Amino acid sequence: MPCGRSDRSARALDALNFFLADVEGGLGPYLAVYLLTARQWNQAEIGIVMSIAGVAGIVAQMPAGALVDTLRAKRTLIAAAALAVAVLALALSVLDGFWSVATVQTAIGVSGAVFGPAIAAISLGIVGHRHFARRNGRNEAFNHAGNAFAAAIAGIGAYVFGPVAVFFLLATMALASLASVLAIPADAIDHEVARGLPDGERHDPEQPSGFAVLLTSRPLLIFTTCVVLFHLANAAMLPLVGQKLAMQNRNLGTAAMSMCILAAQAVMVPMAVLVGRKADAWGRKPLFLAGFLILPIRGALYTLSDDPAWLVGVQLLDGIGAGLFGALFPLIVADLTWGTGRFNVTRGAVQAAQGVGAAMSTTVAGLIVVTAGYSAAFLTLAAIAVLGLMLFCLAMPETKDIDETARMPAAASLRRAAE
Repeated sequence: MPCGRSDRSARALDALNFFLADVEGGLGPYLAVYLLTARQWNQAEIGIVMSIAGVAGIVAQMPAGALVDTLRAKRTLIAAAALAVAVLALALSVLDGFWSVATVQTAIGVSGAVFGPAIAAISLGIVGHRHFARRNGRNEAFNHAGNAFAAAIAGIGAYVFGPVAVFFLLATMALASLASVLAIPADAIDHEVARGLPDGERHDPEQPSGFAVLLTSRPLLIFTTCVVLFHLANAAMLPLVGQKLAMQNRNLGTAAMSMCILAAQAVMVPMAVLVGRKADAWGRKPLFLAGFLILPIRGALYTLSDDPAWLVGVQLLDGIGAGLFGALFPLIVADLTWGTGRFNVTRGAVQAAQGVGAAMSTTVAGLIVVTAGYSAAFLTLAAIAVLGLMLFCLAMPETKDIDETARMPAAASLRRAAE
C-alpha cells in the first residue's frame, strides 16, 4: 500500500475509534442514572431492562461476526449501524414506559453488536496479523480517549441541561463516526486477511464456525469461561457506583458518573498503548493476569466508603483492568483462530458468552442491592472475579506462539487433509 494511502487509513481508523467509542458502548451506566433520577425507576427495574438489552446483544454477536466475515462492505455496515444508534438514542430521550425503553435499548444493543468485529476486521485487513497487536493497541487508545472526551462533555452537558443531554451527545458522536469510516479507502482492506486467513489463502467452507469452533479448542473454551467470569464480576460495578453517587446528590448523579468514566478512561489509554507495544515481547498472559487481579481489589475497595472522591478514585483501577482486557481480547482471539478464516465469527461467539456474563451481572447485582445492600453486591462481584483469576492463572496457556493444533484441532485436521 502506498505510504500516503497507509497514513490516510491509519488516521481514519484513529478517528473512527475516537468517535465510535461512546456509540459502541451505548448509554450503559448513563441510562441507569437517567432512569433512577429522571424516571424514578428502582434498581431492580433498571437491572432488568439493561439485562433484556444485554440478552439481545448476546444473540446478535455471533451473527454480526459471521456477517463481518462474509460481507465486503464493512464500512457501509458500520455507517448504517451508527446511524441507527443515533436515531434510537434520540427516541429514547422522550420515552418513559418500561417496555418502550427496553425495546429501544435492545435495538441499540443489536445495532452496536457490529462495531467491535467490524473495526477489528478492518484493522486486521489493513495491517495483517504481524502488526495487529500494535494497531489494536492504537485502536483501544483512541477508543478510550473518545470515551474520556464523551464523558467530559456528558458531565458538562448533564450539569447544564440535565441527564437528557447524554442522548444527544450519543447521537452526535454516531453521526461524526460516519465521516470517519467512509474516509477509510475501500481498497485498503484485504478481506481474506480480515477474517483471519494468511495473505493469499482462501476460505474453506468446511472449517468449523461459531460455537462449534469453541468446542474444538480447549484454550478457547478456557478463555471464554474466563471472559464470562470477568464480565459477570465487572459489568455491574460502574452502574452500582453511579447509583450510589446519584442517591447522594440526584442533580449531580450524571456529572459524577462522567467523572468516574473519565477517570477510568484516562488510565485505559496508557494501558492500551502498553499492550500495543509489549504484548508481542512479554506475551498476552501476564498482562491479562494483571488486568484480572485489579477486579477483586476494586470490588472490595468500593465497600470501604461512600465518599464521592473515594468512589471516583477507586474507579481509576477500572482503567487498568478494563484497559488491559479490551486491548488483549481481540489479540488472544486472533491468536487462537489465525489461519482458520473464522476470526470474526469466533470473536462474536466469545463476545456472546461475554454478554451473558455482563447481562447476568446487572440483574444479580440489582437483586442483591435490593435484598442485602450495595456492599454485599460489591463483595459478591469480587468473589466471582477471584474465581476467574484463578482459572486463567492455572489453566490458560500463553497464546502468542501457540501451536496450530492447540488453537483449532478440527480446523488443523481439515487443513492437513486438504494438503
